[in-house]
Amino acid sequence: MARAIQLAKKGLYTVEPNPRVGCVIVKANKIIGEGWHEKAGEAHAEINALKQAGDDAKNATVYVTLEPCSHHGKTPPCADALIEAGVHRVVAAMQDPNPLVSGNGLTRLAQAGIEVESGLLEVQAMALNPGFIKRMSKGLPWVRVKLAMSLDGRTAMKSGESKWITGSTAREDVQKLRARSSAILTGIGTVLADNPWMNVRLDETQLGIASEIRQPLRVVIDSQLKCPRDADLLDLPGRTVIMTTIQAEGDLQHDNVEVVRLPDNNGHVDLHSALSWLAEHEINEVHVEAGSVLSGALLEADLVDEIIIYMAPHIMGNNAKGLFYLPEIGKMNQRIGLEIKDIRPVGIDWRITAKPKKRIVEEL
Repeated sequence: MARAIQLAKKGLYTVEPNPRVGCVIVKANKIIGEGWHEKAGEAHAEINALKQAGDDAKNATVYVTLEPCSHHGKTPPCADALIEAGVHRVVAAMQDPNPLVSGNGLTRLAQAGIEVESGLLEVQAMALNPGFIKRMSKGLPWVRVKLAMSLDGRTAMKSGESKWITGSTAREDVQKLRARSSAILTGIGTVLADNPWMNVRLDETQLGIASEIRQPLRVVIDSQLKCPRDADLLDLPGRTVIMTTIQAEGDLQHDNVEVVRLPDNNGHVDLHSALSWLAEHEINEVHVEAGSVLSGALLEADLVDEIIIYMAPHIMGNNAKGLFYLPEIGKMNQRIGLEIKDIRPVGIDWRITAKPKKRIVEEL
């Protein structure tokens, strides 16, 4: 199963909106076939592994990181292919998180006389697809907020100048986070101040993939529809969605740009509605690169699943801007706790991965 998880990671940048899945087929203590889901719309991991195993798949054991599918999508059910191949046993790391189909694939295999098991290295398998799992189970995408700061917690100078806080190695690491994401989200303030591109700038060799780079959906939260028609991100390859309120005046006519009108919350785009819309359009992972206001609003609304902070070894001073705009926090017991999941050097900088927790309550 560990090998199957390694294979699944090969689809990190290419299979959206599908889950990343790997499969290994074993017979007489020898691997006879292996594969992974390489690209959305193409063969699933089990099919690729069965092709490699050929007729030897009969009476073999199959290790797969996600329960074999039991429904017709763009490809036939993998469960049927395994039954037809005559495998003896199927071990799945986890069940399909879609409540409409969860367990159906394993049930179909069992009804065909195949031994089934689920749960081997489940935690590691779940880590492959946080966005797919959350979208299927909660109807929301996985939200990852990326920030860069100085050692004293500053993200930009008072003037707004922010290039570059971190070194080139950290910036390349961010490009890989973008590449694995379904969408890159920012706010209109960042668009007006920085005119960002919000795209993946690495090539296929740098990402280690054979297929063409998939550009994530670009999403701008723009409550008053202020986005200029000459913004660079509107003319780049790929799609752009401008999310505004129902009450916003005017429109934005531009090729490859969709204006989505959503309910407002105190005059701003309702962020829960925005994320729900993205989930409905098969967006698994949202990569947020925004200023302190939007980042703070997402955190305050409890919509952030993961925070990744790149900390640079320099001081920017007390006049520079901070990470999150959270004006409602005025007491120590209103702090937002973080669970540090990982800290590691990335070039000259440090990358901190954290999970937001509930409000800190002072101990009596």
